[in-house]
Amino acid sequence: YNALEPYIDEQTMRLHHDKHHLAYVNGLNNAEAKLAEAREKNDYSLVKHWTREAAFHGAGHYLHCIFWNNLSPKGGGRPSGELADAIAGRFGSFESFLNHFKAAGAAVEGSGWALLVRNNVTRALDILTAEKHQNLGQWVVTPLLALDVWEHAYYLKYQNNRAAYIEAFTQVINWEDVRRRLQAP
Repeated sequence: YNALEPYIDEQTMRLHHDKHHLAYVNGLNNAEAKLAEAREKNDYSLVKHWTREAAFHGAGHYLHCIFWNNLSPKGGGRPSGELADAIAGRFGSFESFLNHFKAAGAAVEGSGWALLVRNNVTRALDILTAEKHQNLGQWVVTPLLALDVWEHAYYLKYQNNRAAYIEAFTQVINWEDVRRRLQAP
């Protein structure tokens, strides 16, 4: 939990992982159980509710799994190879990408995510924001880099200074994980 110090503190990591992420896992498991029960009983009166719950908690779980793997105490710096070429080709330069990504994260209204994604139709890289991550299932993209800007990800250390947290996040990005996601089919 303290591996990302001084950029992301141990107390935040414990709360973020053991409370917030766990709540998504538990919520998804509950929603899946309720949907299975609805199918078993052939009673779909609450299907809209449980489908929304599954989407919300499932997206939260999925994005957090990416987020954890996108972090490394040996992270930061710059990507290399195919990923570096793809970023420079799409955004003009790594610096331009990083400025765009940080601005997107800072501009999320309320809580949500900034994401570097690969469009599965055009194969191009894009930067998206998600204030309602449950809509993730409607995207035709694969998230490569996920920046959690929900307050639980930074408030203990950075309070309301989201920009400082975003800057710290860039110091622990696991570019090797991002590269693997880019190369996955």
